[in-house]
Amino acid sequence: MPLAPAIPVLRIFCVDKAKEFYLDFMGFQLDWEHRFSSDLPLYMQIHRDGLILHLSEHHGDACPGSTVFARTEELLALERELQDKQYGYARPQSARVDWGLEMLVRDPFGNLLRFCQQIDD
Repeated sequence: MPLAPAIPVLRIFCVDKAKEFYLDFMGFQLDWEHRFSSDLPLYMQIHRDGLILHLSEHHGDACPGSTVFARTEELLALERELQDKQYGYARPQSARVDWGLEMLVRDPFGNLLRFCQQIDD
């Protein structure tokens, strides 16, 4: 029985701030939004290439401060792209680790996006 890739659910507290960070800065695209009614919390799906995330204002959906491990083959290109945006709240930089490159980006809600590129020496 094959399983599909997992979709992380990240807790957010402000839709406008989430869209500024994830769509404008990180380059994700909005797939859909859902509210049970206009006065209830938002749940949305975003994606960038093959990475899909769910962002939720719902209290019980996720713990703030979660980590997403995202693999990439072009970490330095992503680093340049984000640096060029001159975002006021984050200037992520890659770092060499034992197994390759890693770049940590924390969202406005305390969630950590850990972008990693394995490099075989």
